Amino acid sequence: MTRSRSLTRSTVGKKAVMAVTGVLLVGFLFFHALGNMKVFLGEESFDHYSHWLRTLLTPILPHEGFLWLARIGLLAAVGLHIWSATSLAIRAKKARPVKYAHRKPVQGSYAARTMRWGGVIVVLFVIYHILDLTTGHLNPVGAAGKPYGNVTADFAPSRWYVTAFYVLSIVTIGFHLRHGLWSALQTLGRSNARREKFLKGVALGFSVLLCAMFLSVPFAVLTGLVK
Repeated sequence: MTRSRSLTRSTVGKKAVMAVTGVLLVGFLFFHALGNMKVFLGEESFDHYSHWLRTLLTPILPHEGFLWLARIGLLAAVGLHIWSATSLAIRAKKARPVKYAHRKPVQGSYAARTMRWGGVIVVLFVIYHILDLTTGHLNPVGAAGKPYGNVTADFAPSRWYVTAFYVLSIVTIGFHLRHGLWSALQTLGRSNARREKFLKGVALGFSVLLCAMFLSVPFAVLTGLVK
């Protein structure tokens, strides 16, 4: 127990927590985006997929039991991810309480320089997304058991501002993901000088693919491909 607490209090331990929880969240995002692709197969297929998620592992678990376990696990992962990122930021600031009189520009990607405020935007988007397409409170239809109708109503042309906010949020997630995935690979010891360029390309390619998958749904509704 003492050794475990010492590990989580160390910089290396906090980075490991942030990396592992980040990988878990990336896995969720990928399968969530993959499930969203069902919308292109039509209303029946998309609604059936949604119903399947709610009945997964029944009768071992009650109705929506699997979803609630997943939500609790994701909430824990998000909490630990934010905690480790905040702790590392505070520790870095305390290590250098006095600002440099002059500091040369540090080379780094745009994503690396905006990870903190990008994380705030992601959290706000997740809250909105839950209230919109999970609980239905902010959705123009909000009909339980009719996810296809909720999605098509949400991204209707008249609600272009919702699509605009969705695009901004997903692009922000893409920047956050690109740098976060790369950092996780470094922290978990999967990177070295020889593989650095390749792994950076993998992180970028995966981030672009994931963003394209998520953005394809609102644009399909907006343009009338899905209605």
